Formats: sequence, C-alpha cells, structure tokens
Amino acid sequence: QVQLVESGGGLVQAGGSLRLSCLASGRTFRDYVMGWFRQAPGKEREFVAATRWSFGTTSYGDSVKGRFTISRDTAKNTVYLQMNSLKPEDTAVYYCAAGSRGVSLRYSDYGYWGQGTQVTVSS
Repeated sequence: QVQLVESGGGLVQAGGSLRLSCLASGRTFRDYVMGWFRQAPGKEREFVAATRWSFGTTSYGDSVKGRFTISRDTAKNTVYLQMNSLKPEDTAVYYCAAGSRGVSLRYSDYGYWGQGTQVTVSS
C-alpha cells in the first residue's frame, strides 16, 4: 500500500523559512515523479515543484521559482521542499504527490497523494 506522509508544516512569519518532508513507502518510486502541490481556501490546487525520483531533475511553479527548492534523498525515501522568503500568499495546505506520467503541472497526472500539511505565513 503506497503511503506519502508529509511533515514540517507550521506557522512562520513572512520572510522566514520552512522545510517540508514527504516520506514515501509501499512501492519503488524509481520511475516516478514526486511533486508538491498546494491549495489555499477557495482556490484550485496549484503546482509547486516536482522532481524525478531517479535523476533529480526539477521543475517549479512560477510563483515559487528562486524561493523554493525540491530535493530527494533516495536512501531515506524522502522528498523535501525547502521554502525560503515565505510570503503570506504561500499560505496553503501543501500536498506531496507521486505520478508515473512524467513531470506534469496537472494534479490529475499524479495518482498518489499524502494527507497534506498546513503552512501559514503571517504578515
């Protein structure tokens, strides 16, 4: 049974940093793309970042480029999202996802999802 478990969310002041973690289990993710999405109240789920599990190539949403960094530790089966220079508009529930259709900005291309972790950025 595939499980993606996020952690590391919380409350931070604008300009601060947080690191989210996603522990993946239940299958080999060698051929998968691991992604981070976020969803704020009343808004659609938004692509944040993605990385290929095997090669580590990355892709970012325009709103987070230069501030967020996605990485993975294959030995620990964990994907990270380092978030710097946080802004109040980054406030959302952040979800870890895994997909086998290549790097995609569409949440429908990811078949596995975690339960989400709340990130709140105060001004």
